Amino acid sequence: MLYTRVIVSVFEFALAVVMAGLVIYLTYKIFITANPDFNMETQIKKGNTAVGILVAAILFAASMILQKGMGAVVSMFRMYISAPGESTLNLWQLALLSLGHLGVSMLLAVITISVTLRLFGRLSRERLHAGSELHKGNIAVGVLLASVVLVAALYVGEGVSAISKALVPQPSIGQIEILK
Repeated sequence: MLYTRVIVSVFEFALAVVMAGLVIYLTYKIFITANPDFNMETQIKKGNTAVGILVAAILFAASMILQKGMGAVVSMFRMYISAPGESTLNLWQLALLSLGHLGVSMLLAVITISVTLRLFGRLSRERLHAGSELHKGNIAVGVLLASVVLVAALYVGEGVSAISKALVPQPSIGQIEILK
């Protein structure tokens, strides 16, 4: 029992370390290249604090969403280790399923953040023009957009967790005969 808990804990730690690096790199690359308004990386290099605040919030929000999806992967691994005879999956199938869970979580994070920023931009376009204000370095707009992204991640994170948990394969309990 102790051995199983240690193995699962080490797996969870290693997965968290790998995910931290991947999430930061992939999220940064996706959102830097996906911005049609201006080059965010150039703005960060120029010292545009507003863009830096928004990118930091995007990285944090994506990490929050992916952390919710990671829980299902740890649950699958725990089930595989603690009840090996009950699992219908091989180790390589478990690895592929885990990558699928994490991939879906990343996709949901990117979609959530993109849709939220675009929707907020459209709804506030008449008065705010958030994209151009952000490009000018308006820190207040950067903080506002960062909070929009973080609030969206708070709400969507629980949905990602629910979807991930629902997709975890469960062991069969067997059949129960009530009457013959």
